Amino acid sequence: MHVINQTRNTVLISQVRMADTFLLRLRGLLGSQPLNQGEGLILVGEKSIHTFFMGFSIDVVYLNKKYEVILTQEDMVPYRLGPLVFNSAFVLEMPVGTIAQTNTKVGDQLKFES
Repeated sequence: MHVINQTRNTVLISQVRMADTFLLRLRGLLGSQPLNQGEGLILVGEKSIHTFFMGFSIDVVYLNKKYEVILTQEDMVPYRLGPLVFNSAFVLEMPVGTIAQTNTKVGDQLKFES
């Protein structure tokens, strides 16, 4: 699966891991190695995340049910709590620099593609 920013015609994630169960969302990226360029995790149904006990920073994008970007957080460092985003349906966790490199902005339309 790929995550594509249709507004900017760029690829955010080319190697996706999906966290669509309680246990997978609970684990998230804990215990993982830092993400390589093009890798990412999609948390399904999440409204907030944290980076407690992680050893690396991440870029974070919150999406609504229509796959529209509703919030971005660049370079979220370890041991931080993200905001509670009530209308979030998906959270993307990606390597630092992904948001800037793809010029992803609030309001952009994303697409999940097989």
